[in-house]
Amino acid sequence: MAQQGGPSQEVIECVSALIGFDTVSRNSNLALIEWAAGRLEAHGARVRLDYNAARSKANLLASFGDGPGGVVLSGHTDVVPVDGQVWQSDPFRATTREGRLYGRGACDMKGFLGVALAQAATLGAARLREPVHLALSYDEEVGCLGIPGLLADMRDAGIEPSGCIVGEPTGMQVVAAHKGGRIYRCTVTGCAAHSSLTPAGVNAIEYAANVITHIQRLSEEEARSGPRIEGFDVPFSTISANTISGGNGMNIIPASCEFSFEYRYLPGVAPERFFEAVRAYALHDVLPRMRARHAQAAIEFDCIGAIPALDENDSAALQALALGLLGARAPQRVAYGTEASFFQAVGVPSIVCGPGSIEVAHKPDEYVSLAQLAACEAFIGQVVHTLAK
Repeated sequence: MAQQGGPSQEVIECVSALIGFDTVSRNSNLALIEWAAGRLEAHGARVRLDYNAARSKANLLASFGDGPGGVVLSGHTDVVPVDGQVWQSDPFRATTREGRLYGRGACDMKGFLGVALAQAATLGAARLREPVHLALSYDEEVGCLGIPGLLADMRDAGIEPSGCIVGEPTGMQVVAAHKGGRIYRCTVTGCAAHSSLTPAGVNAIEYAANVITHIQRLSEEEARSGPRIEGFDVPFSTISANTISGGNGMNIIPASCEFSFEYRYLPGVAPERFFEAVRAYALHDVLPRMRARHAQAAIEFDCIGAIPALDENDSAALQALALGLLGARAPQRVAYGTEASFFQAVGVPSIVCGPGSIEVAHKPDEYVSLAQLAACEAFIGQVVHTLAK
């Protein structure tokens, strides 16, 4: 049980152990997964592993109890890099000072995972009316690449939970809705020429700028007259061009330019309409002007990331349970995406609730307060209690 004013020693040990694994997304997470699997199996969990194609990373799905229903406690194992950041302590060694536990992933989101793993003995000994599943995924930070495999494995195993709690840092507030996101890469191919002979070339950067300017117009139009949902930091859908590269010489008309753009859309908004508006302008307005000067000119698009929106309308029962246990009045809405929407997309009502603040995630000296860990431990303990016979 949690100690007065702080989490149990077992939670501290689990969170500290998780931070000790360098699971930056470019690295393998297998050492962490094997450690977690061993701990869970020792307390009677049935553990399933789902590997990536290279077998360098794995998802873990551990089950306590039998039958349909129950709840999934879910989180990702990967963390963002610390390159170029200045830390007061080793980011991959948990350090406690002034009521905070510091380390990479402390709040995003090894704090929640540590709390969940610390429940293993309790779950193993409990007579559960409905099962409790722990889900650990890989590569969330680089586009939610692992979660589709975990969900497919869950389906293949016939596991049909009634709800999912994803423990991203929310300050232990219940989040029932978040925006979806799409990221596209646009590659513009023109024709190189010496800059003194500008009309002989097709300037890929300039035509890419045409498309980017249209993206800006769409963004302004959405802010002015698009659908709105109050409660989000930005109550409308947004679209922006965020990276660009092109050209290979100060005196060469550039033959190629590549840029990325993303949009974050409200629940209930069809994401395809943003892309189609950009694509239609590029192919029907910009490209004909390019090909009038060079027949091989091209504009191509690739989707390089997609996160569904989380809609609050199908998780009312789970929201009520969580709000009641936490003594909160109403759920929150956030602009960032999580794996909760992937669970929702396969029919599992989902919410987001975890310890720590998103404001310190990804930053130097990332931390989670001991009070937040204690609150999460109490909450998860109560969730488990509601599923016990």
